[in-house]
Amino acid sequence: MKNYLDNIKDKDPAARSYLEIILLYPSVHAIAIYRIAHWLYNKRFTFLARLLSQLGRFFTGIEIHPAATIGKGLFIDHGMGVVIGETTIIGDYVTLYQGVTLGGTGKDTGKRHPTIESHVTIGSGAKVLGPIVIREGTKIGANSVVLKETVDYSTVVGIPAKTVDKNKYKDTMKYSA
Repeated sequence: MKNYLDNIKDKDPAARSYLEIILLYPSVHAIAIYRIAHWLYNKRFTFLARLLSQLGRFFTGIEIHPAATIGKGLFIDHGMGVVIGETTIIGDYVTLYQGVTLGGTGKDTGKRHPTIESHVTIGSGAKVLGPIVIREGTKIGANSVVLKETVDYSTVVGIPAKTVDKNKYKDTMKYSA
């Protein structure tokens, strides 16, 4: 838990104390609700899990499907409007900003949502759609629409998103697994 809170404190200069993070950050509440709903979903209490996730959405503005798989240290900064789809997989120490959608295209069956590897940052309003892989350390610019797999430690921007930088900041990653 402390490592999770340290991650938030390091990434958000507005965070003044652990108490503030625990009490006032919707990200913390949404992820706590998700963890319970995910457990219920895996125990086949799917209706209760979905109900709990909808209550979480109502109170936090962050929608996380209880079947999604989320690693440790996810930080959702200013989380209003974030959507994480059912078959999404998120690695460790990922950062999402407000309005991010990790969704489907409506064309796929089975695995319909993206896989986000560890240490990825996704900017405000970005849409990552379909069963694609966002590789470790990728940075996605605000309002980008990502429809294709990325390269490790790259920066992608635009509509549709294109790679503008590769492997520039690999050695600066914190909280390695």
